[in-house]
Amino acid sequence: MITEPAATITELADARNLEIAGKTPSVQGLTDLAVKHGVCVRPVLQRLIDTTTGETRIVPIPCGTTRADRCPPCADRNRKLRMTQCREGWHLEDEPETDDHDTTEDADEDEDQGNDGDGDGGADDDQDRRVRSTRRRQDVPDLPKGDRRDGTVARQLTSPNGNSYRPSMFFTVTLGSYGPVHAESGRCRCGEHHRPGSPLAGMPLFPHRYDYRRAALDVLHFGKLVDRLWKNLRRVAGFEMQYFATVEPQRRGAMHLHVATRGAMTGSLLREVVAATYHQLWWPPHDTPVYTDPARMPIWNADLGAFVDRSTRRPLPTWSEALDAVDADPAARPAHVSRFGPQVDHKWLLAGSDRTERVIGYLCKYLTKSVSDTLSGEDDHDPAAVARTHHLDRLHAQVRTLPCSDECANWLRYGVQPKGANGKITAGHCRRKAHRRENLGYGGRRALVSRRWTGKTLTEHRADRAEVVRQVLTAAGIDMPDPDEYSANAPDETGQPRYRWEVVKLEDPDRPSYVDIVGPAVNQRHRWRVQYDEAKRAGPVINSATAAMTTKGR
Repeated sequence: MITEPAATITELADARNLEIAGKTPSVQGLTDLAVKHGVCVRPVLQRLIDTTTGETRIVPIPCGTTRADRCPPCADRNRKLRMTQCREGWHLEDEPETDDHDTTEDADEDEDQGNDGDGDGGADDDQDRRVRSTRRRQDVPDLPKGDRRDGTVARQLTSPNGNSYRPSMFFTVTLGSYGPVHAESGRCRCGEHHRPGSPLAGMPLFPHRYDYRRAALDVLHFGKLVDRLWKNLRRVAGFEMQYFATVEPQRRGAMHLHVATRGAMTGSLLREVVAATYHQLWWPPHDTPVYTDPARMPIWNADLGAFVDRSTRRPLPTWSEALDAVDADPAARPAHVSRFGPQVDHKWLLAGSDRTERVIGYLCKYLTKSVSDTLSGEDDHDPAAVARTHHLDRLHAQVRTLPCSDECANWLRYGVQPKGANGKITAGHCRRKAHRRENLGYGGRRALVSRRWTGKTLTEHRADRAEVVRQVLTAAGIDMPDPDEYSANAPDETGQPRYRWEVVKLEDPDRPSYVDIVGPAVNQRHRWRVQYDEAKRAGPVINSATAAMTTKGR
């Protein structure tokens, strides 16, 4: 028989970390306690109204963020969910069940990792797509060729001793060099010996000669370069190679990509594919801004429905007109060409090994941090940390003013109206997240997962994890609340929706205090944790695969 512990806030509190006044924890102390027990520290309050009985109550909903600086418990849950997703799909031996063959996962599954269009290379609609030559550049090697077959599962290999195995691959690719930087450790070109982990590592030796503009353009269009890599890998591998990848910045601020693929190829062949991968950006020239003074930026003319020059009152070229000029110029060259650098780290891995588990943890290690957080130093007064801050400021200065997409308001700086221009945008100020300092030019998803990696969305993976808990508690005789009991679609006796949900506003008189919201949630989470631990010790072992079969059978 499992008993429910009558835990209270004061019983759970650590006296060393929690200030208690009259047995009521402080807000900061309660926040620390919530983090310790995995409770959301910034829940979204919803008012649940039962239209049949007229009863109302306030329900805290976890915020679900992926950022640890906003809510560590929610961010950690999302990180563990990604680890589960990575683990389940990496070494599949059978084709996953899926209804479509899309190559990328829906972006609206999780906050802060959705692709909002930044850095997409300015893809036009189908009716506006321009046909360009598919001839490869002469300054890059040809792409190797491979035999084609159907499926997403790698071939099974047999060793000389007769053992069969099905390896998968983990590799890392980076962007190229923009100038000499301080060495990671040992003797550096600056004449000093740097200790491992030195804050100076990756910082430019000569900032005035570092190519910040090209670095910014590479980051802004990193997503398109990665898309081209997936296509080339599949073309050479000969099957629909599936991937789970994460995007992280290096110390110098350039992006690099960690990739787990189902299936493997030799290191030499992988390096050939990476070297042959590039992305050409056929945009209007934007080397030199036409307008630099904020007081002289183009203004919107409602009568013409266009942005005009402040002095001449002439409308600026539209996006289509600017592209027409590029097409009409026989000597036109791409506005930018993105490529990966020569460094490629590569290894083969087998299912279930300790090495594979370590790589999964490494893949998802920094998903809870923003791009700039992973580059921040611990001591802001240290000269090396100051140099790093100045380096990132210079990179952000380029990112802030360069266009991120065909709809970017920064195009007005270069004398071109962005696609779909209207009077609501501010000339030279794009609000997309790629331009924020915390992202340093990368506006895409931090986790990139192909649709047929597991054949399931994050929502389905989350349901599988919840089903594991439900089955363990049910086996121990504990009834879990039905998550759909108060659904907005739950009908009453007349068939109409019984429950209505409303957002609780700050000025609402019945809005509870932070202590009244988080305190009961901590108690509840503690009770559930104790019940679950006791149920696991008393009941059979249930894994996510068994739970997935249960959820699919419903």
